[in-house]
Parts: sequence; structure tokens; C-alpha cells
Amino acid sequence: MRSRFQTVVACGLFALASACAQASGNTATTERPDRSLITQEQLVAAKYLTAYDAVAALRSNWLSTRGPDSFQNQSQVRVYLDSNLLGGVDALRTVAVTTISFIRHFDGIAATARWGLDHGAGVIYLSTRPASVTDPD
Repeated sequence: MRSRFQTVVACGLFALASACAQASGNTATTERPDRSLITQEQLVAAKYLTAYDAVAALRSNWLSTRGPDSFQNQSQVRVYLDSNLLGGVDALRTVAVTTISFIRHFDGIAATARWGLDHGAGVIYLSTRPASVTDPD
């Protein structure tokens, strides 16, 4: 009777171990989408006209600041096009989607580290070249 109990427990442990191994194997092959990137394929598929339309539809949280970081000078999300400062979020309305290769968002910490202290609200970086050539990461 005791050996039968040991056999049942061993079979149960084997089944549990194989189920865990199978589940962990599935997560390794599943890629999570990069929430800080909008690709050219996403822009073309939905047929947006301007970069503002695309960002507002796909990642609207990029357009607003998280909260005030100063009582006197409120920070704003800055927009760069191929490493050139365009201005604030409204500058996205002037950029046609057909010219964009990708759009990447940098949060306040990453933007401050890359561009300086006045970028605490984050940066929306637009590139007209492929990501492998100019991706600022």
C-alpha cells in the first residue's frame, strides 16, 4: 500500500513538473510588443494623416504630462524629428505619417538622461530613417 502511494505521488509530481516546463516554454516564444515604439507598419495599416493622429490613436498617454514638476514652469512633452527639436506636442500635427519610419517614446527619466533637465515630461522621437540606422537606444 505504501509503494502504491509513493507511485501516485511520483506520477503527480512528474505531471506537475512537465506542465510547468511546458508553460515556461510557451512564454519564452511569446514576444511582448514594445509599448514605447510605433512602427511604420502600424502607421501604414491604419492610414493616419499626421503623427499626432497616430500617437493620439495608438498611444494617447504619450501626449500628456504625468503631473506638475515645478510651480513656476510646467514641463511639456518635447518632440524631436531625427535629433532636431521641433517643439511641443502640437508639432506632431505638422509631420506627415508617410515620412516617418518609427516613433519612439522616452519617459521623463530616459529623456532627461539623454537630452537634459528640461525634458522631465518625456520625449516623442520621430525618425525618417530605419530603426537600425538611427534608433537612439
